[in-house]
Amino acid sequence: MGMSLQTSDEYEDRVVSDINTTPLVDVMLVLLIIFLITIPVVTSSIPVELPKERNVPTQTKPENVILAVDRDGEVFWNTMHIANQNELVERLKKVSVLDPQPEVHIRGDLNVRFESIGRVVVAAQRAGILRVGFITEPAGRAN
Repeated sequence: MGMSLQTSDEYEDRVVSDINTTPLVDVMLVLLIIFLITIPVVTSSIPVELPKERNVPTQTKPENVILAVDRDGEVFWNTMHIANQNELVERLKKVSVLDPQPEVHIRGDLNVRFESIGRVVVAAQRAGILRVGFITEPAGRAN
């Protein structure tokens, strides 16, 4: 059996201008399979019942404790400045033993760091306060 190695000049001179799309189709099919496998994994999560949003107007009572946190993280009890975390905890412990226990309302500045608000919440927790609320402005209201 012999093989001819002669080629025609006509075949060599012809330029192939078609794009080979086979590798592109292979890559796209692999990506499609990967996405089909991973999407159900990403969308599944632990089933939890999230709290519902509720907007209840504040009922101001004289026994409620109003704590304000300014943009610098300074804490104020009504209008009196609280020097440190321990002083805040001690003052909250004094009101936590009252019957009925007053609510603590926290008014945080829009630009305050979350850490400063968190410190006030931790202080209320350490003092044994059971009800802590956050005071906000209604939506659409400008100052």
